[in-house]
Amino acid sequence: MRASVSLWLVLATVALSAALVHGGLTGTFLPLERAIPLNQRVELEALRARDRARHSRILQGVFGGVVDFTVQGTSDPYSVGYGLYFTKVKLGSPAKEFYVQIDTGSDILWLNCMTCSNCPQSSGLGIQLDFFDTTGSSTAAFVSCADPICSYAARTATSECSSQANHCSYTFQYGDGSGTTGYYVSDTMYFDTVLGQSLISNSSSTIVFGCSTYQSGDLTKTDKAVDGIFGFGPGALSVISQLSSQGLTPKAFSHCLKGQDNGGGVLVLGEILEPNIVYSPLVPSQPHYNLNLLSIAVNGQLLPIDSDVFATTNNRGTIVDTGTTLAYLVQEAYNPFVDAITAAVSQFYKPIISKGNQCYLVSNSVGNIFPQVSLNFMGGASMVLDPEHYLMHYGFLDGAAMWCIGFQKVDQGFTILGDIVLKDKIFVYDLANQRIGWANYDCSLAVNVSMATSKSKDAYINNSGHMSVGCSHIRTFSNLLASGIAAFLVHTVFMEFPFL
Repeated sequence: MRASVSLWLVLATVALSAALVHGGLTGTFLPLERAIPLNQRVELEALRARDRARHSRILQGVFGGVVDFTVQGTSDPYSVGYGLYFTKVKLGSPAKEFYVQIDTGSDILWLNCMTCSNCPQSSGLGIQLDFFDTTGSSTAAFVSCADPICSYAARTATSECSSQANHCSYTFQYGDGSGTTGYYVSDTMYFDTVLGQSLISNSSSTIVFGCSTYQSGDLTKTDKAVDGIFGFGPGALSVISQLSSQGLTPKAFSHCLKGQDNGGGVLVLGEILEPNIVYSPLVPSQPHYNLNLLSIAVNGQLLPIDSDVFATTNNRGTIVDTGTTLAYLVQEAYNPFVDAITAAVSQFYKPIISKGNQCYLVSNSVGNIFPQVSLNFMGGASMVLDPEHYLMHYGFLDGAAMWCIGFQKVDQGFTILGDIVLKDKIFVYDLANQRIGWANYDCSLAVNVSMATSKSKDAYINNSGHMSVGCSHIRTFSNLLASGIAAFLVHTVFMEFPFL
């Protein structure tokens, strides 16, 4: 193994292996794996506790690699579960595959290292865990203390330096007491290149990632253990930033998370095309994906909420978080929101309080009576929520289905739009133009993906030559342009739980 790696090697552009397809070039893809749910039951309070832990990590303000995301993945009204979205990455020489959690709230890709003292040895997800072996890869290299990458990581509070070993190391300490410690390495990452209907692994790039040697807290547990975390945050050390800076992928990624049946979806390094997408600008200079939420309307009526409660400060703001299981509203917005829902349906459904949650006993479909909710953002973009996107089915009582508000109240802190809100929608993170877009969509269907750069928005792939990615399989690929797209077919692990 080489002793060091220089900045120019890490950031150098590594050309994709090209093959002509109707006059275009190849696209780059990573496959996803799915584990079928285990019959493990989890109380609602446990979900809230997990979310509180994630949010305390955000509130610490540590930039990069600090939040692990577990994503709700079903909207089945008779089986509410929570899931973990993960994919496989291929690294090293010879190449090995690793299962990594998809995390839009952190920047760093890190894997459990062979020398890890207390990393999980098995997983309740039904997958075989593996460890990255720095001595077993001929292309692996330590990031040295003198490397500019280490200096950059230190400025973002994600690294320190072990002068004895000359390794650029990191410690990510999370708000719930869990954490990970390791050191940065570089190695070759491999991609499956799409040639027409075929998949060929013939593209690669050198990237920097973490090799963790110690875990603590929840990261030591085996029930949902994976080999590491794949950070999709906006920082310069995220894989998407590294690949886009090398010209290998667009500076954008998209997802469509399926909320029905067994969940799943698609995650693409590129821009999903959908004519109904509306965009809102990102709040600049934030370590997470913050949007400017301006108002909330129920059944078309604006609620009496001061917009200042959503304004972005050091400990407030509105975050789009695909890993938070539920959704969270600050108290000043939560109370009028719940009051408006209750007023709209109380003459038809009996409101009750169950374990501190506002619930309703419903004898028929919630879509018949419950109103639509509109979250209104800067730029004129509204996110319309049907009842299934703000209600959760908590079981049955006296022969009636009990549906409860899926938003939780926070006394102070961030308003967080979790997966109950984000499911069944296309989301586009257009990092080049600092905006996020969304549109309602059936995520079991294929999606069309643009290969255009941010400076050429109309150079997309249309119906005469488009790329179509399905949520359970890749359906049609043609006329792919020069900058590669990595598409991930997303699947979920589900664990049903009762609420009563």
